[in-house]
Amino acid sequence: MLTWKEVINFSVNGNPTPDRRVEKTDGEWRTQLTPEQFRITRQKGTERPHSGALCSTHDAGKYNCVCCDAPLFDSTIKFSSGTGWPSFTQPIKENAIKYERDTAFGMVRVEVMCNTCDAHLGHVFPDGPDPSGLRYCINSESMQLEKETINGK
Repeated sequence: MLTWKEVINFSVNGNPTPDRRVEKTDGEWRTQLTPEQFRITRQKGTERPHSGALCSTHDAGKYNCVCCDAPLFDSTIKFSSGTGWPSFTQPIKENAIKYERDTAFGMVRVEVMCNTCDAHLGHVFPDGPDPSGLRYCINSESMQLEKETINGK
């Protein structure tokens, strides 16, 4: 289980190696993504709070990167943070997420990105629930839910 100390260490000293890499030009991303998905994932945008379709979704499954389909979070670690964005306590795997120090807008935060394709996802904060104490605050537009199927249905 990742801790805030490990998150800070990754943001300062380098991130874990991803399982694979996906790299495309802005033109290729634009043809694949909606304008809002492109703005958020490729230009580090943020959706308005409580506007994302995945904010109140509680279906079982995996939350994958909308750009490269890499698994990011599991529904079992999603929680209602009241912030207006889908929130999670841990990534699906330690190397699924890339961490960078973000000093935009006069704040110091830790930005989280897909470690496979560098898509901007959101930010992580040390004010989440036990046991990790982490709150990954993620834009709905940066993910797609791969619903868990039961008996192929």
